[in-house]
Amino acid sequence: MSLKVILDNRGRITIPSEIRKKLRLKKGTTLLIEVREKMIILKPLRKISAKDLLGIAGEEEVSIEEIEKSLSYTD
Repeated sequence: MSLKVILDNRGRITIPSEIRKKLRLKKGTTLLIEVREKMIILKPLRKISAKDLLGIAGEEEVSIEEIEKSLSYTD
C-alpha cells in the first residue's frame, strides 16, 4: 500500500487513518525510523508481555518466522 502524505512546516507527517487502523497504531505508539538509501521506513515497536510469549517455549517446535508473524502488526 502506498499513499501520498505532505510534510508540514515542522517536519511532521500524518499517517493516514487506514494505515493506522490496519497496523493498530494509537496515540503514543513508539515507531522506529530507519533511513535506507533514499527511503524512510517506519516500524511500530510493540511491547511484548509474558502473555504474548505463552506457548512459545512449549514442547512444540516453532520457527522464528512463525514467532515473528504471531507478534507482527501485519496480516
